[in-house]
Amino acid sequence: MAADRQDTTSPLAPRVRRTSARGAAAALLALAALCAAGPVLAQAGGPATAAAPAVAVKLDTVTVQRGDIRQTVDAAGKLQLRNWADIYAQVAGQVKEVPVALGDTVHAGQPLLDIAPTQQPAKAENLRAQMARLQAELADQRAQLDFAQLQLKRQTQLKAQNATREEAVESARMNASTASARVDAITAQIHELEATSRLDEEARQKTLVKSPIAGTVVALAARPGQMVAAAQAATPLLRIADLGEMTVAARVAETDVTRLRPGMAASFTTPGYPGRRWSGKVSQVVPTPVDGTGEQGKQAFYIVLFEVANKDRELMSGMSAQVQFVVAQARDALLLPVGGLGEQDEDGLYDVNVLDAGRHVGARKVKVGLRTAQQAQVLSGLSAGETVLVGPVPRALLAPPAPAVPAVPEGAARPPVASAAEARR
Repeated sequence: MAADRQDTTSPLAPRVRRTSARGAAAALLALAALCAAGPVLAQAGGPATAAAPAVAVKLDTVTVQRGDIRQTVDAAGKLQLRNWADIYAQVAGQVKEVPVALGDTVHAGQPLLDIAPTQQPAKAENLRAQMARLQAELADQRAQLDFAQLQLKRQTQLKAQNATREEAVESARMNASTASARVDAITAQIHELEATSRLDEEARQKTLVKSPIAGTVVALAARPGQMVAAAQAATPLLRIADLGEMTVAARVAETDVTRLRPGMAASFTTPGYPGRRWSGKVSQVVPTPVDGTGEQGKQAFYIVLFEVANKDRELMSGMSAQVQFVVAQARDALLLPVGGLGEQDEDGLYDVNVLDAGRHVGARKVKVGLRTAQQAQVLSGLSAGETVLVGPVPRALLAPPAPAVPAVPEGAARPPVASAAEARR
């Protein structure tokens, strides 16, 4: 403390204070010059900026475009035969020959099986013997009828001459009636036997089984030497199917089947032909649920059928199908991704935020028609090409931008330098 007081009273103290004040002022002037030279140095190294660039806000947007939209119901299904015929044996016997093979194409009336009937010759001989016996009996009864009628005539004449008794006339009349009845009975037996013979002949003709329709052999269970029975309730010997048209049977959930009607467009794909699609129209919605569904709280499924052309025989029975039923569709419609839709009001309109070319956000009310999981049809409120903001509006677009600090061009007057006291303040 003594030393400090001694320096203060020294004659050199005022000079030291003046020197220090001038040094501080020089330092402030140098600092101001450096700050003013900043834009100039920036111009020397690259383009000068008046202020720090604003941070760009990344926006998630979608564009309104024109296109086609469809509401569909998806389901899994199987390909089935549409027209087919099962072949059974109509006579009992042994298969002699099978002139067709699995996969062969046959025409209507073409022979498929040749069956040798069992005990058929013996039965035919028995029928012929019975016919001969009945014919002989008929001839005998006719002769007896002729004799009885002759006796009746004679007795009637004698009665007229009062040469015979009434009992003889009645007896002759009874014998004639009995003979006539026997003739009628034998004639009926002959007719019955003839009918049996005709049926048997038809049955013999059925030993050669023919195809009832034109198509393809899709199932074959007959083989030479196999014993078959008439109307055998078992697996059919053959199945002939028309493969020119197939049926798709789709399992549709109860929540979707109420939206389907006959005549609606349907299409499907199958794993066997990637990238290909077949089309048809709904022909029937089976009103009863699939067995095992809709019980004990389980969801019910219903079979929906539609036909598809198969001219090239590419599709086969049993193939799996991924089916789409078109419930509604619109072509060349205004489409907006569903991410651009906001809340829905009481009138059914949706709020959307539209971004214009100046990056200004404006609210709109939009009326929507068809809607899928990805897109919605715009009926009013938007035009093609407009940009819609997805999600909430960023805060940066709501707040006004901060004013930019103008740059000082080279050679212009610099702002006055603050004094040392103002700098300290």
